[in-house]
Amino acid sequence: MDTGINKRKTEHIRLCLTENVEGINKTTGLEGISFIHNALPEINFADIKLDSTFLKKAVKAPFLVSSMTGGSELAEKINTNLAIAAEERGWAIGLGSTRALLESDAHKESFLIRKHARSVPLIANIGAVQLNYGYGAKECQRLVDLTEADSLYLHLNSLQEVVQDEGDLNFKDLLPKIKEVCKALPVPVGVKEVGFGIDGTVAEKLYEAGVSYIDVAGAGGTSWSQVEKLRSKDSLRKAAAEAFNSWGNPTKDCIVSVKSKLPDVPIVASGGMKTGVDAAKAMTIGADMIGFARQLLQAATESAEKVMQAMEQIEFEMKMVMFGIGAKSITELKNTNRVSIMGRSLLDEES
Repeated sequence: MDTGINKRKTEHIRLCLTENVEGINKTTGLEGISFIHNALPEINFADIKLDSTFLKKAVKAPFLVSSMTGGSELAEKINTNLAIAAEERGWAIGLGSTRALLESDAHKESFLIRKHARSVPLIANIGAVQLNYGYGAKECQRLVDLTEADSLYLHLNSLQEVVQDEGDLNFKDLLPKIKEVCKALPVPVGVKEVGFGIDGTVAEKLYEAGVSYIDVAGAGGTSWSQVEKLRSKDSLRKAAAEAFNSWGNPTKDCIVSVKSKLPDVPIVASGGMKTGVDAAKAMTIGADMIGFARQLLQAATESAEKVMQAMEQIEFEMKMVMFGIGAKSITELKNTNRVSIMGRSLLDEES
């Protein structure tokens, strides 16, 4: 039977599959963006291309399987299916926190998915707070080596750790330690939140420390304080988590804020992404890659084929958006003026 960190990973998966773990009265903000239909697109649907690049690798679509899990028997099945599907559809893929890979011999194969995802970008992952608990550049390099990753995520999850009964709460002076990791590792280091969002001011500090890209992971999807509330045995933490069920910066606001501060730094938009329409909206306001997580999770418990079906639908939905506005490439989508943001039409402003 799994114990400790491995048991926690299984509990996280089951709660995300069976419980309502989204924030209350909190959305991504993307509902304030709409596209202006082009009745005469002047393109062939068959010519629409989603190909892009990420971490210096070609991808068939600007999509990322966001970091979800690892370190349990169920996680091994999920990650294998996600990896096979990501390779087939040409999506990048991020691992869940790989700390368990160094701390436990159990279920190591759940993280060793490179054999299933040979050509696509692969991102290892560890909590930034672990840099205050004995981890450093050496351990981060070890994780990259073991997983054969193209990059490393340092995730920021302060409120999750507060509600988690076994949480690590010393987030003091992390920035210089993040800087040391960025300087030491030969692969790009990205930083992501876990569903409460990164704003432009924080992103700017991270970039100055050497971070190569920002995954905003905004509010509007899974709330990890709510997940941990369901796990917690502590009545005080459970009650406090309830007071924070609408906490976080909406994904849209995060993208706009980071883009305004760091216009040339790659932005991954995750947090509440459910459809190809959501993805297209995020790209028109500055995102370069779009991360999907819980939208793929149920399918990943079944088979790689089910995951591929979910991926294909997301891709088809984005192509429908592009056909509807007359954009045949990701570059044209990102630069379209056929979009209205909070009632402000870019088409009218530029006509």
